[in-house]
Amino acid sequence: MAKPPEEEHPIKAFGWAARDTSGHLSPFNISRRASGEEDVRFKVLYCGICHSDLHSIKNEWGFSKYPLVPGHEIVGEVTEVGSKVEKVKVGDKVGVGCMVGACHNCDSCANDLENYCPKLILTYNGIYYDGTMTYGGYSDSMVANQRYIVRIPDGFPLDSAAPLLCAGITVYSPLKYFGLGEHGKHIAIVGLGGLGHVAVKFAKAMGCKVTVISTSPNKKAEAFEHLGADSFLVSRDQAELQAAMGTFDGIIDTVSAGHPIMPLLGLLKSHGKLIMVGAPSEPLEIPVFSLLIGRKTVAGSGIGGMKETQEMIDFAAKHNIKADIEVIPMDYVNKAMERLEKADVRYRFVIDIGNTLAATKP
Repeated sequence: MAKPPEEEHPIKAFGWAARDTSGHLSPFNISRRASGEEDVRFKVLYCGICHSDLHSIKNEWGFSKYPLVPGHEIVGEVTEVGSKVEKVKVGDKVGVGCMVGACHNCDSCANDLENYCPKLILTYNGIYYDGTMTYGGYSDSMVANQRYIVRIPDGFPLDSAAPLLCAGITVYSPLKYFGLGEHGKHIAIVGLGGLGHVAVKFAKAMGCKVTVISTSPNKKAEAFEHLGADSFLVSRDQAELQAAMGTFDGIIDTVSAGHPIMPLLGLLKSHGKLIMVGAPSEPLEIPVFSLLIGRKTVAGSGIGGMKETQEMIDFAAKHNIKADIEVIPMDYVNKAMERLEKADVRYRFVIDIGNTLAATKP
């Protein structure tokens, strides 16, 4: 007979979980495994709220398993390391992103692309090697193999670093892989939310000319004055779109709601690339004829491997790229989810786990 979550492992832990598709989160006792020789245990200090968390707690993607403890933008301070851990030491600031395991035998793993391993183990709502459920960062402690630990550079603010472990790598990886993050390239970022705002910052730091495309004209001043965008297009303004036809080397589309693709394809130069990093729950319609005219590409990209994730966080620290955040207490999380669903956040919620979680224990 399966043990309850708080008895599966020897180390007691506490977090917040969703119990069903209502997505309502509430206090929940869990347990963490004893540290193995390559494991790093750390006290969670902050955890970002990703749009994936909202999809997952409500089972909008169809594969959620309850009870579900979300959170894959996790940062904290190391409290214990296994005997073979060389990467970090007790007291170091570290993070865990979207994954905590993989097969380590396939081509993807051999090429530092654990994120594309067919046996990828997600940080939450996954099944670990021992057959137990993985629980995420809406909790007081984490333990992970050192391969999946990211070192947070000294002096980097932990609260604004947390969202980079998902949002940051999600946009950094395609900018690098598809050759878009190169000096002088003209790149458009669709959607100015949790992903989009850090995409603008990374693309600018890489030397790109950056245009923001948004449905919201009221984000124009923000794009220019705060994020340093070079231009702004309102996606509902046909005249603006027509004037920009054929001008972009690449587009990073961060939108997680259904939206038309054809207008975006028209904005690309010949050989241009439209990279999808948002995850709409419904299929999008792609007009093939628009791809043939100009040999254009539509592709997807999902987070990045651990080597690239470390590279991303080091690049962010060097160029002072931080997520724009609203720090919230643990007991505000359900309200935050309601606001996130309405895109009412600028631009990422981060839960202050270290200072507010303990007070919510029943």
